[in-house]
Amino acid sequence: MQLATRAATAAALVLGLTATVAVPAFARPPGPSGTAAVSRAADPAGTTPRGLDRKALREAIEGLPNPDATAALVRVGGGEGTWRGSSGVHDLVTHRKADPHGRFRAGSVTKIVTAAVALQLAAEGDLDLDAPLQRYMPELFKGAKSGSGKDFDPIPVRSLLNYTSGLKSGDGFDDEFAHRYDTLDPRTVVASAIAKGPEHAPGDEQHYRNIGYTVLGLLIERITGDSYARQAAQRIFRPLDMDDTCFPGADPRIRGPHNRGYQAMERADGTTRLVDVTVWNQFDRFAAGDMISSTADLETFTRALFDGEVVPRPQLKEMFTLPRLAPGVPEAVFGAGLQHMEVGGRDVWLKTGARHGYVNMIAATENGSRTLVYSVNATDAKGEGMNPVAERIARAALG
Repeated sequence: MQLATRAATAAALVLGLTATVAVPAFARPPGPSGTAAVSRAADPAGTTPRGLDRKALREAIEGLPNPDATAALVRVGGGEGTWRGSSGVHDLVTHRKADPHGRFRAGSVTKIVTAAVALQLAAEGDLDLDAPLQRYMPELFKGAKSGSGKDFDPIPVRSLLNYTSGLKSGDGFDDEFAHRYDTLDPRTVVASAIAKGPEHAPGDEQHYRNIGYTVLGLLIERITGDSYARQAAQRIFRPLDMDDTCFPGADPRIRGPHNRGYQAMERADGTTRLVDVTVWNQFDRFAAGDMISSTADLETFTRALFDGEVVPRPQLKEMFTLPRLAPGVPEAVFGAGLQHMEVGGRDVWLKTGARHGYVNMIAATENGSRTLVYSVNATDAKGEGMNPVAERIARAALG
């Protein structure tokens, strides 16, 4: 099963190495076995999902920390039963056990919350998915042309949700690590993207990018007259009692219990060290990737979403509908945020997310019979391909 996707694949990030604190790599915590502890909830007979390989799940997260990850938190659920697991360490200094309830940077899993809020507004009649973005936010496009002089065609709001808008990526910091404490306003990112002009006509091609969801966050603010973060909290987090979930804004810290995140960095002599990257200002990711959450909260959200408790059923279909693209281009794999994939003979809808130090996934069958949420403290979260620990978890839970 190949789980690496266009959503999870990105160019390896070149990080600055000045003014950093290196930590010991992969030393084992004390214990009779010399390996990281694995903890899991009681799993009595009759409650395990049919066909779920418990042994494979345990093996998928054992032996942490290792060169690929320092910790892993896993929750398998749905109508067929449950399984809970955690492994690894809270940090590479004290080596105490990983907190199974720890919070983490959810990365692009944020997009599903953004999509849900937008679809709620559509259900309430305040947002027309067929209407052009230019109707709601005309000021974004005043005088906006690419270097070749191309004008933007009307961009349907729906195309922002399913990554077919034709907007190019906005500019960010050249050296993200060196600027990890600095604040970059998402409006600046959007302005730089629009200044580049369109890449293609809306609806012709599907390209996974943050920019459409950054724009959606601003659009939600325009329609509601409120901040995106407050709307997400009022509409989703509070009704579902997602107390671990928030948008930190320009605060670079993860508030509350959490396991540390690390990034492998190459020294001048070619050797590698791990640098603690837990503290990082993610404000520019905004409605595309700034959320902090926990596996318990994301499991609650996933279950409620697929059960039709978050978005009304007519609008929820948008998440499970793949757009038709122009002839001759690769077929679409994303609906409104969620990605479709066949895994082990199952139709699975999922969303991955990665911020430095953390890779995550929410996934479920459309009927909710099986759900998966994991967070892995990956040592190269933004690297090429899928993290090996995360891939083992997905294979064991879904394959």
